[in-house]
Amino acid sequence: MRRIVSVWLIDWPISVRRRSLERARRPASPPDPALDPHNPFALILKNSRGAVILHALNPAARATGLRRGQTQADALAMIPHLISQPADREADARALEALAVWAERWSPSVSLDPSGDGLEGLFLDVTGAAHLFGGEAALLAQIRERLAEAGVRARVAMAPTPGAAWALARWGEGEPVATDETLSDDLADLPVEALRIDEPTLATARQFGLKTIGSLYAMPRAGLARRFRDGDGVGLVRRLDQARGYTAEALTPVRPPARYRAWQAFAEPIGDLAGVEMRLPELAADLAAALERDGQGGRALTVTGFRTDGQTTSLSVRLGRPGREAGVWMRLFREAGLGRLELGFGLDALMLTADAVEPMTARQGALESEAEAKQAESLAALIDRLTARLGEDRVLAPEPVDSWIPERAERLRAALGRPLVAGAADMGRRPLLLLDPPEPVVDPVFDLPEGAPARFVWRRVSRRIVRAEGPERLSPEWWRPRPDGREVRTRDYYRVEDGDGGRYWLFREGLYGKDYAGAGDERAAPSWWMHGVLA
Repeated sequence: MRRIVSVWLIDWPISVRRRSLERARRPASPPDPALDPHNPFALILKNSRGAVILHALNPAARATGLRRGQTQADALAMIPHLISQPADREADARALEALAVWAERWSPSVSLDPSGDGLEGLFLDVTGAAHLFGGEAALLAQIRERLAEAGVRARVAMAPTPGAAWALARWGEGEPVATDETLSDDLADLPVEALRIDEPTLATARQFGLKTIGSLYAMPRAGLARRFRDGDGVGLVRRLDQARGYTAEALTPVRPPARYRAWQAFAEPIGDLAGVEMRLPELAADLAAALERDGQGGRALTVTGFRTDGQTTSLSVRLGRPGREAGVWMRLFREAGLGRLELGFGLDALMLTADAVEPMTARQGALESEAEAKQAESLAALIDRLTARLGEDRVLAPEPVDSWIPERAERLRAALGRPLVAGAADMGRRPLLLLDPPEPVVDPVFDLPEGAPARFVWRRVSRRIVRAEGPERLSPEWWRPRPDGREVRTRDYYRVEDGDGGRYWLFREGLYGKDYAGAGDERAAPSWWMHGVLA
């Protein structure tokens, strides 16, 4: 049986504004009149016709007879001392999404209430999870009490369908719990507007004398469908079927539910990082056991702390290869900095989720490659730790690129999860150190125009060549212009060694007789460049 909890956030925009004003208030400043619960206070905005209307009211404003949707001019005529401030719907939406993440302590699938402005409530799918909190009634009581401690007024209800839970949370008595057997009876005495219908449909229902949901049960569905067409909204018949479970209603979670997660609540809030470090290994062991049972390994992990003030704090790490060793995970979280968790007034729950998983299969490696396999594992572990400490964009590894030009043959990419390969192995031996950009070589002396120089000056030092190897000719990539706008020309590379044992990799850019014919030729003469130092 599906179990859905509807959380009606009473005066949610007012609660968000009140918390914002409290955080912005300085200790020495006088209290804001809007924070006094005895002062009528309203948030205003413009409707589609440009009129300023009341968007949200505090209890003191509603007690004076004001109502949501009323124009501000009429409200001020009734209550001249009404305090009004512009509504910030984007801030309300962000705060509601943050609250939905916080509510994941009770359910991995938390959705925003899509009815109306979508800023009044949440849906929690707690199917099969109520026993973890002492039963359904205890779960509802805990949700309401936790929200009250965070300064949020709310009413909650549980039912097999979102529509029924929504109706009971707003019009039911106490904290109702409906089952498949009692659903029709629980909805029968509720008003028709509890079906989440629009104003035109509600007005038509009242004209026909339909005041309660139970009055719709005995009416022919064909007649109802003719009188209450969908139009631009959702019709009465469809809403009735959704509430009673005859028509399915999909809910879209704020975050995709994690397939693997370990969760633990605490009787007393954890107020320091030492408590987090003591509890986290237990969650890691539970999560690793669940992954091992299904033959999976975690590639991305997130620890989320649920604070007592209605906020969350989280820390994520990623691994280069799937794993399920709890000790390795703990080292990564410490490298990432558990101190980044903002505990506030304490955490009353912790959750560890595997955000990305991959299958892990045992493979038999060759005996002679055992050392190489251990080296690869050690290197991957080192990359994981460096990435956790420094950030994914700070730990880079070379990646081959399809280019004949050495300085373009590799590029740096994040090393995490990337196979480490030698770049451009088919281009011959390359020095470990490449100069980018190449440095000019001056005063070259050579016996043949197409040969290696016998002497040259680099960095103000004259070097006499005793050994040379080459040339290795690289044709120009004419379709890729140089960044500095110079002409793209053929390169001849040489590996040379001087009398002091220094070994270099240099090239001549341009060819004699083809790119340059000697004195009087308008084209630039071939030039020599130092591109690397050989080990």
